[in-house]
Amino acid sequence: MKSWKLYFSLLLALLLVACGGAAEETAVEPSTSETTTTEEMTDESEEMMDDSMDDEEMMEDESMDDDMAMTDHDEGMAELEETMEETEAMDEEMADEAAMGDLPLWMTTVFTDVRTGETFTFADFAGKTVFVEPMATWCTNCRRQLGNVSVARATLGDTEDVIFISLSVETRLSNENLASYTDETGFHWTFAVLTPEALVSLADTFGQTVTNPPSTPSFLIRPDGTTTDLETGFEEPDQLLQRIEAASQS
Repeated sequence: MKSWKLYFSLLLALLLVACGGAAEETAVEPSTSETTTTEEMTDESEEMMDDSMDDEEMMEDESMDDDMAMTDHDEGMAELEETMEETEAMDEEMADEAAMGDLPLWMTTVFTDVRTGETFTFADFAGKTVFVEPMATWCTNCRRQLGNVSVARATLGDTEDVIFISLSVETRLSNENLASYTDETGFHWTFAVLTPEALVSLADTFGQTVTNPPSTPSFLIRPDGTTTDLETGFEEPDQLLQRIEAASQS
């Protein structure tokens, strides 16, 4: 009887030891599926981080490309604007040259103001009204008519919109002698000596009467560059002012 109990006790002890070992083995060793899942999650995380870094690098590259494209665009636009400005300037210059080529010689001839020594052409006065009277220092009719011009000019007062110019048909007259004439008469506006070529050009435009000082010829250049008909004979200051006003408004 005692041997049987002893045998049973030993068997129970062996069973307990065996169960304890199995439990420890089960608790310590994770399953193969759990290990695989953890490794997969780690790999996916690393791939996601790599993808994120690749996206950031791509965004940075695209941003740099956009900046470079904008810089190239701005530089291209600046060059285009500069080219357009140069083209417009060339067009204006060519238009001016073409317009000058259409003008009669007397309008493009360079004259000298005998009172100031400054040079000018009638083309310089574009946009202004210019009263022009051919004359001669020996002409008494001219002196009388220029006296009326002086009164009309004083009535207008200081204005830059109306220019008075007297042209001596004495092509061989010196600037000094004509300047002395203006000092003697008190005619204090622009006087100049016509060149032979300009005198011929005037006659081509207005006829031979323009070269005859005693007829007191005069004409006006309108602001748009066109000219009035040639007028002759004595005119009172108010008549002159009416002609000037009409030319200025046409």
